[in-house]
Amino acid sequence: MLKGNKGEWSEIYTLLRLLGDKGIHIGDKNLNKIPDLLYPIIKILRDETNESFEYSIRDKIKIIKDNEILFEIEVEEFKKMADLLLTEIKNNDKTFEVPQIEGFLSLIKCNTLKAKSSAKTDIKIVIHDLKTNSQPELGFSIKSQLGNPSTLLNAGKTTNFIYKTDILLSDSEIEKINLICSKEKIKDRINALKKLDIGIYYFDLSNNVFKNNLVLIDSLMPEILGEVVKCFYSTKFSNLSDLSDELTNNNPLNFDLKHNHQFYEYKLKRFLTDVAVGMMPSKVWNGVYDATGGYLVVKESGEVLAYHLYNRNEFENYLFFNTKLETASTNRHGFGKLYMKDNESFINLNLQIRFLK
Repeated sequence: MLKGNKGEWSEIYTLLRLLGDKGIHIGDKNLNKIPDLLYPIIKILRDETNESFEYSIRDKIKIIKDNEILFEIEVEEFKKMADLLLTEIKNNDKTFEVPQIEGFLSLIKCNTLKAKSSAKTDIKIVIHDLKTNSQPELGFSIKSQLGNPSTLLNAGKTTNFIYKTDILLSDSEIEKINLICSKEKIKDRINALKKLDIGIYYFDLSNNVFKNNLVLIDSLMPEILGEVVKCFYSTKFSNLSDLSDELTNNNPLNFDLKHNHQFYEYKLKRFLTDVAVGMMPSKVWNGVYDATGGYLVVKESGEVLAYHLYNRNEFENYLFFNTKLETASTNRHGFGKLYMKDNESFINLNLQIRFLK
C-alpha cells in the first residue's frame, strides 16, 4: 500500500490531473492562469524504479512501455481519480494511504509515489506548441500548496554570509548582545547594535564554492545578496520583492538609477532562476541547467499551473513575487552570534528562501 505526505501525493495528483485535463495552463506572477497560454499535452513521461512509461493522450490515454501499447483508459477515469485524490490530500495530515485509488495506480503502473528523477525534475511533459508547431519535451519540478510551503534554497553552513561591524566591540558588549534570546533574537541583536550606533557591512561568504557560484551568475551577486540578507534581518520585510524594493530605494551598491534601470530586481531574478533549475550552494555550478526548466504549482484549489523557462518572463516573475526569506536554525547552521577574529568583530547571517503559501 502506497503511503506518503501531502507533497508526495501531490506528484501523483499532478500526473492524474494533467492527463485528465489533456492540457497545461501557464500561470502569471499572481498564480492566475493566463487565458491565452494553454499547451495541449502530447504525452507525459514517467520513470519508475527500473522501468519507464509513456502516457500518450489521444481520445483515450494510452499507457506505453518500450513502444508497445499496454492498454488504454478513458480520460474521464483520470479526472475522477484526480478529484478523489485531491479530496483525500485535503482531508489528511502527515503521512497517509489512499486505498480508494490503489488499484487504479497499480493498473497505470504507478508503483511509487515519487518517480525516479534527476535532482530537480519530477515530471517530463511533451507539449504541442501551437505557435511554432513544435513538440518540445519540458521538465518540471512539482511544488504543491496543498501541504507546507517548500523551500527554494535550503539553509546550511554554506549559505552563511559574514558581516563585519564598523566599530570594534568589546568582549562585554559582544556577550551582552549574544545573551538576547527573544523570539526574533537575530533581528533584536542587529537592532541592539543599531542602538549603539554600530553598523554591519558585508565582508565575505563562509563557503567559497557558493561564493564562486554567485560570482558566475553576476560578479556583484555576493554583495547584492549580502545586502538582501542584511535587509531581512534589520527590517520588517521578508518577501523577495519587498526586499528588492528596499535595495532599490537605498541603492547600497550605488548603481546608476537615474534612468530607472531595475538593477536589483533583474539580478535577483537571475539568481532565483539559477537556483530553481539546478544551482546548489555546495556544488560547483557550471551554468548548465538541470533537465528541468520550470515548476508545476498545485494550487490549494487543485488547479495546476506551469512556470517554465519556455515562458521565461512568467517563470522569473513567479519566483520573484512568490518567495521570501526566513530564519533557519541558528544552532544547526552556526549563525547569529557576534564573535571576535583577528581583533575585529563579526556576525554571520544565514540565507534561506521559501515559497509563499
